[in-house]
Amino acid sequence: MSPQGSAAPRAAVIAAVLALILAVPAHRVAAEDAPAAEPALMLRPLARPATPVAAAPAPTTTPDPAPLPASAPAPSAPGGLLPAGPALGPETNLPLPRFVSLKTGEGNARRGPSLSHRIDWVFLREDMPLMITAEYGHWRRVVDREGLGGWVHYSLLSGSRTVIVDQDMLPLHIRPDPGAPEVARLEQGVIARLGRCDPAWCRLSAGGYRGWAPKTALWGVGADEILD
Repeated sequence: MSPQGSAAPRAAVIAAVLALILAVPAHRVAAEDAPAAEPALMLRPLARPATPVAAAPAPTTTPDPAPLPASAPAPSAPGGLLPAGPALGPETNLPLPRFVSLKTGEGNARRGPSLSHRIDWVFLREDMPLMITAEYGHWRRVVDREGLGGWVHYSLLSGSRTVIVDQDMLPLHIRPDPGAPEVARLEQGVIARLGRCDPAWCRLSAGGYRGWAPKTALWGVGADEILD
């Protein structure tokens, strides 16, 4: 076969190889540009153990803190029930227990109120609600919805209030009335910003939606709390 006769097949092969090479980055870009899921309805982990459960506890170099006062209760029941007549924290003179939120996307919960104490849990969700049950210097003893927690530095906490939705597909109503129209539904475990609260209802904000939900379906607000 003459050189002129083989030029056409070689050109076809080269064109096919170039087409395959150029197709790879185009596919990768399309996958990366896929739209993300709605963040308000995504359930992400709230906390994880700092070490394997079977690991032996590390020794501490400072003594354990004094026992908690009798007024510091266990985590509340669903709905965020708080005992009547809370005590006042010795450091802040604020009520104990009380709800706050996590200021950062990762917060260490230690066995005692110092950096030398072992980390038992790591909170992984920014804005998640936490209940403060005790104070010691710049440290606050907190628990989450599942009763997990420990001592965290006060700089990791915020006074901004949030709640965890404690009911699957919780409807948000335009008014604090079960018969009012719904604006959205929230999955169980979603974290929402807390607004106004009357004795039975709270106004929430999540995923760009705002509406009212029964207080009994939320964790992170006291049953008797009234917020303006």
